[in-house]
Amino acid sequence: MPASSMPTDSAHHPESRRFATGRQFELRRDNAVAVVTELAAGLRLYSRGGVQLTESYGDAEISPGATGITLAPWANRVEDGIWYLDGKKQQLDITEVSRNNASHGLLRNTGYALVDESEFSVTLEATVFPQHGYPFLVLHRVRYELDDALDLRVSQTLINQAQSPAPFVLGAHPYLRLGDTAPEDLILTVNARTRLVADERLIPRSTAPADGPYDFSSGIPVGTSLVDVALTDLEFDGGAARHTLTAPDGRSVSLEQDTNCQYVHVFITDTFPGRSRAVAIEPMTGPANAFNSGDGLRWLAPGEAFTMNWGITASL
Repeated sequence: MPASSMPTDSAHHPESRRFATGRQFELRRDNAVAVVTELAAGLRLYSRGGVQLTESYGDAEISPGATGITLAPWANRVEDGIWYLDGKKQQLDITEVSRNNASHGLLRNTGYALVDESEFSVTLEATVFPQHGYPFLVLHRVRYELDDALDLRVSQTLINQAQSPAPFVLGAHPYLRLGDTAPEDLILTVNARTRLVADERLIPRSTAPADGPYDFSSGIPVGTSLVDVALTDLEFDGGAARHTLTAPDGRSVSLEQDTNCQYVHVFITDTFPGRSRAVAIEPMTGPANAFNSGDGLRWLAPGEAFTMNWGITASL
């Protein structure tokens, strides 16, 4: 990756320059580094021992392909931006014009406020105010931490500050990598029993077994795969489902998600700037179009909070 796509040392001195993604919050613990952005409470970089474990981008850019952003109060898409609340039509703004969908929630272009910051952690939050298509007042709080094992731990909490129950799906959009290992040489492993069958607009219409070309349990080669699919019925071990990229030398990086995240969206693309392949592994509490299908959709009572947890670990 070109050096210009990596966060510069000016992340230490946010007053010295302006970043397209706002203030940069840099966490360091031993040889682990994480950079979190004010914009969308996004993960701009996670590395260990100088090995880059997520895709990144330049100071003057916003996240390409939504890399690293957090998603609330819905993840993925709402078909036509339309859903119904107590029989009344709700119309969200169309933010994916090519497919006529409302995509990636309401905070993608929002700056988050700092709640708490320490050497190893940072907590940011932003408010979704009542508006057309989503008449609720909710607060999204995101905490990043480098733990004792130097793994990255992330919690996303939604708090309903409205006077009525609020529907939601939470998610995140990290892209994983393994340093300078060519993407073509990586193997992706995901243990899931069911896939969501989507139409050309990426709206799920049915489910099917995750078999044949969608059986990732034994690993699929990233170099010969272009994938855009949601999976569920995940295999949880010790309260976490793990999805792993493995290099030929045995090194690996994994995304983990807790049992509140029963869905994962896998996106292998050849359109990420400067990369022949890029791999997004997106933990989600529900799939695309949950506001209409009800699949994975949750409702928060007034004053109630809900938290999903995910993280990135590595064996280097």
